[in-house]
Amino acid sequence: MRILAIIPAYNEQDCLEQTIRSLESTCPGIDYLIVNDGSTDDTKQICERNGFSHVNLPVNSGLSVGFQTGMKYADRHGYDAAVQFDADGQHLPEYIIPMGHALEEQQADIVIASRTLAGEAPKGARGTGSRIIAALIRLTSGVRLSDPTSGMRMYSRRMIGEFARGYDLTPEPDTVALLARRGCKVIEVPARMQERQGGESYFDFTHVIAYMSRVCFSILLFQWFR
Repeated sequence: MRILAIIPAYNEQDCLEQTIRSLESTCPGIDYLIVNDGSTDDTKQICERNGFSHVNLPVNSGLSVGFQTGMKYADRHGYDAAVQFDADGQHLPEYIIPMGHALEEQQADIVIASRTLAGEAPKGARGTGSRIIAALIRLTSGVRLSDPTSGMRMYSRRMIGEFARGYDLTPEPDTVALLARRGCKVIEVPARMQERQGGESYFDFTHVIAYMSRVCFSILLFQWFR
């Protein structure tokens, strides 16, 4: 099973090299592609200096564009699965192989690495928002998820094609809800995660509330017109 780790990166000079070294040592059989999303720091130079597999986007285009770039690469190179993997070190590479096994054995379309199943449910505003989103996904699709906001997700070959050629699919919980409603099989496996290993996250309280509100609104309204 050929798996590609798609690693969107925007201004991740403080932790990118450590993340890639950890991925290479833990999963030597897994290919990866860093999508440098128009970074203004030394992200591009770090990739070039270390010979990391990467592509450079000319301007910052956002997570959705960066992820779709990786999916197009996976589609054109015939990968069996693709996993969304954070550049900041929060995702642990040792869970990639178990996710691949679950994808294959259960013939799933999407596998989500669940912090909740591992006993590390998100807390605070993120935790509350995650529970609300899980309830809305269950209401609109009938699928029960414990950690819908987890950013570590693996997609099957069929999903790679959908994301590579679609124009309205994003690597977000509302898209998971949409695909589940369309009959795609979404499962979870337990996985721990760690804090960002460098740099700063833009997800402060205000951004968390805005993000959760947008996702909830999309699940309830916009996805029905997609």
